[in-house]
Amino acid sequence: MKKIVIINGHPNKKSFNFGLAEAYKKGALESGVEVKEIVIADLKFNPNLQFGYQKRMELEPDLLEAWEKIEWADHLVWIHPVWWGGLPAITKGFIDRLFLPGMAFKYRENSVWWDKLLKGKSAHIITTLDQPGWYYRWVYGRPSVNQLKKSVLEFCGIKPVKVTYVGIVKTSDEVVRKKWLEKIQVLGQKQK
Repeated sequence: MKKIVIINGHPNKKSFNFGLAEAYKKGALESGVEVKEIVIADLKFNPNLQFGYQKRMELEPDLLEAWEKIEWADHLVWIHPVWWGGLPAITKGFIDRLFLPGMAFKYRENSVWWDKLLKGKSAHIITTLDQPGWYYRWVYGRPSVNQLKKSVLEFCGIKPVKVTYVGIVKTSDEVVRKKWLEKIQVLGQKQK
């Protein structure tokens, strides 16, 4: 049975991102897979990687539990908005504190190469935008996707990583949002 963890990176529980996460979860559960969730806004942790990689900070209990879910999962679903072209600060802090050397990857001694410690997992990024997805990709170069997909997930061995853009959210009405929720539910049913 496939194991999925849904990682919600929006800090506001009243956001449309939470509706998207519920839709994906509903679809996945309908197909008979196991689902766990990480709601970053609920976690109690210091998002600042205070010493960089020079000194290891002790992981708070919420981060340890989140890491157990990530290790457990076959498929990671990341849901977040794009703000100023990037990830919300709390989501970036979650990655900084948790995707650490020795956990998510391991540098080889006296080498520029590294070992990818999360091989065998796949991921799907579902991101909300206040612009068309094509515009975000071709005009801005999709910086949040490049950061999460290439510089974090693929760097740690997670492949394939699919991307779904949802937008333009700010000008959408209930009819359009309902269609998006239905689309995300179908993605959950197919575990994509």
